[in-house]
Amino acid sequence: MIYLKTKEEIELLRENNLLVSRALAEVGRHIKPGVTTRELDAIADAFIRANGAIPAFLGYQGYPAASTVSVNEQVVHGIPSDYVIKSGDIVSVDLGTFMKGFVGDSAYTFTVGEVSDEVRQLLDVTKEALRRGAAQAVVGNRVGDISAAVQDYAESFGYGVVRELEGHGLGRKMHEEPGVPNYGARGRGPLLREGMVICIEPMITMGSRHIVFERDGWTVRTRDRKPAAHFEWAVAVGHGAPDILTDFSIIEEAINA
Repeated sequence: MIYLKTKEEIELLRENNLLVSRALAEVGRHIKPGVTTRELDAIADAFIRANGAIPAFLGYQGYPAASTVSVNEQVVHGIPSDYVIKSGDIVSVDLGTFMKGFVGDSAYTFTVGEVSDEVRQLLDVTKEALRRGAAQAVVGNRVGDISAAVQDYAESFGYGVVRELEGHGLGRKMHEEPGVPNYGARGRGPLLREGMVICIEPMITMGSRHIVFERDGWTVRTRDRKPAAHFEWAVAVGHGAPDILTDFSIIEEAINA
């Protein structure tokens, strides 16, 4: 069942997702060579709690940390560890909050030092695929319109689009209906209605779209070990235009400062 939110509930979701954006900015300020992914997780945990929320990921289906930190060929769900970040890495951080009965959930892929033009293009294309998908999140469209927009743009650059993982509805729970795949056909899938809030999260690979689930039960990496990028927005379906609840400008101002 798809749970439609009231305007008041959407504002609570916005509050959560703006906090996630601020938390991602705080983590982003500390992503540099020599820092471990476990240290980044501690920063995220402390920041979320200091701002009146609890980390939504911690304990979710047994997950052991406040954030997922996925490096290079890791697509999503990397468990923070003693891995030491180095120049040339890309680091995808996915964070969630639970506050005032609702959840925030967003992700951003950061660069560390100098990365290749090839890798930078992967990130730029993934972010633009997210923007194009989100532009379809308007009343009267269907989920497939979002999916096709993401897939068409990413595949036009020869990139892989992960099939096994997808976006989702967002509300009082982190994962609600409907699922939002990053591939599909226009005009298909659930009808988008006012009050729907969804997470759109392209997971795009430089090489093959095929992935491997690691033995830790969480980490997902590319089978060919080529880099992957992941960006995620929380979006309220709007009349004529989407209402983006996540604010990447907060993150980008912080890391560019």
